[in-house]
Amino acid sequence: FSVGYSAVALNHVIDFKEKKQEIVKPVSPSELFPSLPIVQGTSKRIKVLTRLTLVVSDPSHCNLLRSTSANIRLYDIIAVFPKTEKLFHIACTTLDVDLVCINVTEKLPFYFRRPPVNMAIDRGIYFELLYAPAIKDSTMRRYTISNAISLMQICKGKNIVISSAAERPLELRGPYDVANLGLLFGLSESEAKAAVSTNCRATMLHGETRKSACGVVYTVKKPRKVEEEETTLPACKKAKTQA
Repeated sequence: FSVGYSAVALNHVIDFKEKKQEIVKPVSPSELFPSLPIVQGTSKRIKVLTRLTLVVSDPSHCNLLRSTSANIRLYDIIAVFPKTEKLFHIACTTLDVDLVCINVTEKLPFYFRRPPVNMAIDRGIYFELLYAPAIKDSTMRRYTISNAISLMQICKGKNIVISSAAERPLELRGPYDVANLGLLFGLSESEAKAAVSTNCRATMLHGETRKSACGVVYTVKKPRKVEEEETTLPACKKAKTQA
């Protein structure tokens, strides 16, 4: 926790291809950590979030996200990892998720298309790129950079989140190092900084609104009719307008 992050997410991955799995309740951080560590340079304790990632390889797997499962609502962040172009389109346009994961360990079996990507951006969904695989293996590094650049050509650097997917402390890098990696992915300097800061906070906020009614309730100012405006005008102004 000395690398400079103020929040981390504990990721629970469900891959339907491996075996039939059920969504269980997230593990409480208090069960894992007797006391949360202090963020470097501050007096605040680090914030630990819960995240659920579903690896979907068939359209039927998406039905679980469409259901009103009580356990799904307990997670702070919901991510989906689509394996095909059709599932990527479904994730961007219809699924109620916060993150869409991009494959970085092998060559993508499809090309990114502008309509679903723009739809996801309009819906406030973010695209996640992982950097830990690029640290482990040179081949994965090549795929990571190639797939990231393909995405940047379509999304123009918008709604990108760069995270670690680290399983060991040695795979973690500080925010400034990750932002520098973003430059290799085709991001500008400001977009790379946003990918490890403001975009991450926006994803957390999207998760909060997804769990509450705030995400679907909005107000529209109703235009007043001409008759209503005339009745509310003073008599002196009415005379001027009628003249």
